[in-house]
This record gives sequence, structure tokens and C-alpha cells, in this order.
Amino acid sequence: MPQEQHEDPFEGRLGNALRRVGGTFETDHQALAGGGAVRGRRLLFRRRAAMLGGVAGIALVGVGGALLLPGTGDGGRSVAAKRSIVPDAEQVVRDDDGAVSGAELVRMLKEMLPEGSISGESARGTSADGGPYAQVVYDDGGGGGAVQLGVGRIDADSEYARQLTDCPDKRFVGYVSCEEKTLPGGARLMLFRGYEYPDRRVDTKHWYAQLVDPAGYEVSVMEWNATAQKDAPVTRAEPPLSLDSLTTIVRDPGWQAVADAITEESENGGGTREDQGEKEESSTVPPGGGSVDAPVVGGEAIRRTLVSLLPEGVDVVTEDSQVSDFAYVVLDDGEGRSLVQINVQPGMADLADSLFGADAETLPDGTKVATRQEPGEKGGEGVVMWTADTLRVDGLRVVISAFNSGAQHTAATRETPALTMAQLREIATSERWKSLD
Repeated sequence: MPQEQHEDPFEGRLGNALRRVGGTFETDHQALAGGGAVRGRRLLFRRRAAMLGGVAGIALVGVGGALLLPGTGDGGRSVAAKRSIVPDAEQVVRDDDGAVSGAELVRMLKEMLPEGSISGESARGTSADGGPYAQVVYDDGGGGGAVQLGVGRIDADSEYARQLTDCPDKRFVGYVSCEEKTLPGGARLMLFRGYEYPDRRVDTKHWYAQLVDPAGYEVSVMEWNATAQKDAPVTRAEPPLSLDSLTTIVRDPGWQAVADAITEESENGGGTREDQGEKEESSTVPPGGGSVDAPVVGGEAIRRTLVSLLPEGVDVVTEDSQVSDFAYVVLDDGEGRSLVQINVQPGMADLADSLFGADAETLPDGTKVATRQEPGEKGGEGVVMWTADTLRVDGLRVVISAFNSGAQHTAATRETPALTMAQLREIATSERWKSLD
């Protein structure tokens, strides 16, 4: 079995520090295992996996809790993706932490909010470690709600920038609504209404607006119907700002000057706990191993290969492959639907020791193999997750998981997944992954 990894920023289901886009990723003692274009993958993961409330579709939990991130290339340098959501208790709003200070960011945000009372201010300026953000508790008279702003630089043409404004797949997220649009001038906007916990164990709602501008910056504003993202009582039925208000804020042209003022030290800084693993990142060897120049695998090639390896007697009723390194299918063998998801990532050889323990099986060709059967991690009642994790000597990692439900966050539809452990292992170790078409 792969060794358990322990990395503070990802404790407690990604923890408060990663809740840049709300939601949770609830798997204790899980750590990021990157590879390939690690920086880009990390940034996208932190932005989207948190919102999705889990790994499915954006990241896959490998055996032993290792996170496997679909590759997107180092398409940008989004500081916002690295921001800590919940400020440290000792953090104060400063007026000397950048050309645009934390105090100035709070002022800018407050000026854009409708009339009401404001408290709980926290912020970081454009030269602070971790990048700029501002957060307040806003009360329009109907109860306080946390409102958070983030700004960062980004390559607007990169794949992971595009994915920031793509609505999540409802196969993985039971959100209320999500809208994508391209604005005059080419900026892309996503408006999301969902919940802090995808399984809705509490009534905390999370609404979110994300804008990526072709000028090379991104802005997000998120809000909750509670004074904090987590562990705070619900104060109102809905978050305090309408989607129109969120849109108005993210579209304000003043955010470009904030993004332009972000310093290199802020972009690469590691002052927050979530950034500690990135402080020593070099241009060729990212934290955790692998190469930032490692290739990525197209999702469509993965999907075709996966379908070709499925056993007879199962029908593919749903499938998707829009994310690099990742694809999924929903199968039905006549006994109920079963989600199957797979990641295929080159350039993972340096992670062999951290991902696979001494008790992992080693095949004659050197491929490491580990399997695991465990409960699902998205809250679906009775859901189980069966996984086969493999790593070849050339660094190609194939991880496949099957569930006894058509979606992780919905109740089990059958007793076991449609694929057996032996079939998952056979698919993951297939020679066809070496030459994807």
C-alpha cells in the first residue's frame, strides 16, 4: 500500500487554508502528490477541487490518500490560487504590505458593497506572501455573511485558466445553478450557487463569481450565508449579495491595477501554511518530484482507451473527457449505475517512494501496483470506492477507481461497483496506456 502522506495544508479535507473557492475536500491526512506541470496543476486543483467538494473530475484520490492532479500545463502564475482563505488569528489589515495594501483592498471591496454594516476585516496586500485578498463580514440587515475577494495574475489562454470558468460536472457536484458566459471584450465569467458541503450536511451556502480577463488577470468573489466558511452558524437563508452584485464586483476595472502590482515575492512567497511546499520550487524540479515540463495526456485519448478495455456485458451510459489526464464513464451492467474514473499521468517516477510503500506489489517489468477498497468520500450513503493504483518504471501512473453509484455524492445504487478489483487491476496495468492514440 502506498504510504500515508502528511502535509499540513491538506489536513482536514484540504483545510481552511485551501478554501479559496469554497467547498471542501474531506479526507483527513491527505497530501498533494504532484507531478508533471506541478505548479499549474496545483493552482487549478486548489481553485476547482475545493469548489467541487472533492477530487472527482479535477483530482483523483489515489491509494493511501495521494492526490493525483490532472495536468494543465504551467499556463499561468495565479497568485489568487495560492491564497489562504481563513486568515491567521494574528493577522491584521496592514497598509504597508504592497503597492496595493491589504487596507486598500478592504477599502476597495467595501466601496463596492451595498449599504450595510461591515465587520471581521482581514486582508493581504500585493507584496505579502501568498498573494492579495480581502475578506469582510457584510450584513445588509438580514444577517452577516462572509464575503471574500481575490485577485491574481494568470495566462488567460491556458487550459487551467479556461477551466476556472467552466462549470463543474453535475455528476460530481449537486449545485443549485452554474452559468458560464463570455463578456464583451473577451473576459470569461462563471457564476456558481452551491453549498459549502456537497452532501449538504449543514445548510451553509456558497455562492461564487470567477472572472478571467484576457488582459492576464483573474478576480473572484465568494460569499456564504454565515460569518465564516465553516464552523459558523447559518445566519440567513441566502448569502447577502445577488449574483448581479457579484458580477459587478468582479468586473470592476480597478482589479487590473491590483494584479499588475503583485510582486514576484508575493507570487512565489510561502508565508502561509499552504505555500510551504512551494517555497523551494525550481524551474525544473517541482516539490514532490517530477518535471514541470512533463507532458500531459489528453482526456479524450484516455476515455477511448478506457472504453476499449472494459469487459463485455457493461454499457457506457455517460462519459466525459474534457480535463487533461482524466476521464470518467458511468457503467450499467443491468444491476445499477457505477461511476468509473481514471487518471493517466506521465512524469511521476520521482514519487514512487512517497506513493507506494514497501508492501506494494512489484511486477516483473518493475511496475508498482497497489489496491484499496474503502468508503466513498463525497457523502453518498453506502457508497464504496475501489481503486487500483499503478506506477511504471518510466514514470507513467495510471489510477482507476470504481464506485457503486452513478455519482459519488448520491446514494449507492448497487452493492459493489460494476468492475471487480481484478478488472480494475487489469485495466490499470494494460500495455495500451503506453501508447495512447
